Amino acid sequence: MTVVRYERRGPVAVVTMNRPEYRNAQNSAMTYALDEAFYRAAADDEVRVVVLAGEGPHFSAGHDIGSPGRDAHVSFGRRAGLWWDHVGKEGAESRFARESEVYLGMCRRWRELPKPMIAMVQGACVAGGLMLAWVCDLIVASDDAFFADPVVRMGIPGVEYFAHPWAMPPRVARELLYTGDRMTAGRAYEVGMVNRVVPRERLAQEVFALAGRIAAMPRLGLALAKKAVNQAENLQGMHAGMDSAFGLHHLAHAHNAETAADALAGMDPRSMKAAAGGSASAPDGSEAAVDGP
Repeated sequence: MTVVRYERRGPVAVVTMNRPEYRNAQNSAMTYALDEAFYRAAADDEVRVVVLAGEGPHFSAGHDIGSPGRDAHVSFGRRAGLWWDHVGKEGAESRFARESEVYLGMCRRWRELPKPMIAMVQGACVAGGLMLAWVCDLIVASDDAFFADPVVRMGIPGVEYFAHPWAMPPRVARELLYTGDRMTAGRAYEVGMVNRVVPRERLAQEVFALAGRIAAMPRLGLALAKKAVNQAENLQGMHAGMDSAFGLHHLAHAHNAETAADALAGMDPRSMKAAAGGSASAPDGSEAAVDGP
């Protein structure tokens, strides 16, 4: 099964995460497939807008920390930077090399895709799922969508692409992190993280109507407007702030490796869900990979 689907709808490229049996948990294979799809959209002069979607009832439940397709031990060609391959390395060296590439590096690169990107979010958008939504310029959510970054339960300060204080007001970001609670789509709209909230049955219709309106604008004008906003965020400290948070993220991993069962503090999909007061079972009864950094 293809873990990412790519299709064209006129001037709109639709990139769909396709691991619904694991709530679109992100393994490396999916990350690199997303990268290929985004580059394909960037290179196609007929594409004006990119829509990022998730197959099934959920957008994405986070990094893959427990599915049968977990592939953190597998080598992939380096694309986001020049740091060496993580495979064959030990400890912090391996984890830092992998996460610099697969998580922080990839997300930063996708944010710079010079075409507007819209995240079409339904159901769970958790931890690593937030990173994928946040690299998009706009987020349109269904009324049953929810957002969370519960990795403080692992002793980790937040996901690798630490956009929290820019995606929402800092005090709201603190509450999201400190409690690990779910944020409803309505609340996400109130704090400015989400652009629109629509009924689930109208989500695709609303997203593609918005994408069509944007696609009618001049291509260069859209690219320059996007670059201007991205540069403004960076001048406000977004890039440097992420670098700082990424270092703290890996301090937490190293601390866990010394004091707990492993770098994830012994947490797995089942224990993460139990801590949140929910079930760990995916729709097919298998253990979903959720909530992990």
